[in-house]
Amino acid sequence: MGLDEEIQELEEEIASTPYNKSTEAHIGRLKSKLAEKKEKLEQQSGSGGGGGYAVEKHGDATVALVGFPSVGKSTLLNALTNAESETGAYEFTTLDVYPGMLKYKGANIQILDVPGLIEGAAGGRGGGKEVLSVVRTADLIVFLVSVFEIEQYDRLREELYKNKIRIDTEPPRVTIRKKAKDGISVNSSVDLDLDEETVKSVLREHGYVNADVTVGEQVDLDRLIDGVMDNREYVPSIVAINKADLIEPDYLPTVEADLEERDIDPEEAIFISAEEEKGLDGLTERIWQELGLIRIYMDKPGRGVDREEPLILRRGDTVDDACEKLGGSFDERFRFARVSGPSAKHDEQQVGRDHELADEDVLRIVARK
Repeated sequence: MGLDEEIQELEEEIASTPYNKSTEAHIGRLKSKLAEKKEKLEQQSGSGGGGGYAVEKHGDATVALVGFPSVGKSTLLNALTNAESETGAYEFTTLDVYPGMLKYKGANIQILDVPGLIEGAAGGRGGGKEVLSVVRTADLIVFLVSVFEIEQYDRLREELYKNKIRIDTEPPRVTIRKKAKDGISVNSSVDLDLDEETVKSVLREHGYVNADVTVGEQVDLDRLIDGVMDNREYVPSIVAINKADLIEPDYLPTVEADLEERDIDPEEAIFISAEEEKGLDGLTERIWQELGLIRIYMDKPGRGVDREEPLILRRGDTVDDACEKLGGSFDERFRFARVSGPSAKHDEQQVGRDHELADEDVLRIVARK
């Protein structure tokens, strides 16, 4: 029996087994076996883990436009970045990934229009694995769906999930430390719904014989397996609803109900028309916010504050991160820094490497000569 058949058999057994406390450990073993078989199949086909089809990243951040064919991704990319006249396509295998550069608030944000996903992409249909491997490297996913086909969102998320891409969630707080003897011990900071034996059975299926596992949050079987496998990508996302200019006012409640059914707040979704270039300012600002980018204006000796080309960092970055991005000899010659702006207690505050910067801070590095 080949791996494809084994995977299908496991999936059928999982689907036909009722989930309850008495079957929990058994289902946990089945799901663990399934994850291992899929991993092995991907390694054999050379398309696992997102390797082999990487698109070179440029700019300060990368955004992947994800949607079905003909939903308007190319039109949106051109409207945001003028990509049609500026760039060609990245060619790899049989696919083209079209890049564009969105320039906003001094940042260069790379937008990738990946080929339209189809059902079965995670299984390799339509070059889907290559597409998904590109999505795995993005800093943000923009789901683009038609206002008349909100259900597309379900299938897109499913394909990403099958390819080990976890949307809008943090990695599970599961840590495993191997040891020489004494079997598997389970420690948890919460009252786990999963039985201890279920947790142990999952670890055994993944090759652990002696180990200490610590679970720091409530997890279900799938989250536990994600934590044990430790090869998932966790990517934030936003939802853009295209062709919004075509809907009649009396159809809007239907759209909002469809969104709420999928746990998407209609107030959080961004309604746009790529064709008419409506709503794009709101989408651009939302991309900026979700990426967590901040602008740092460098105070350059003898030249003053450069507000035209800010240093682009991420929310939570420090003076040390700024020095690293600036490069050169700043790291070795650093003495201290002076900061004015939102993160400073007062203008020209003297700070060290660990000072956390904020959007629109003015930063001057004082270095040894």
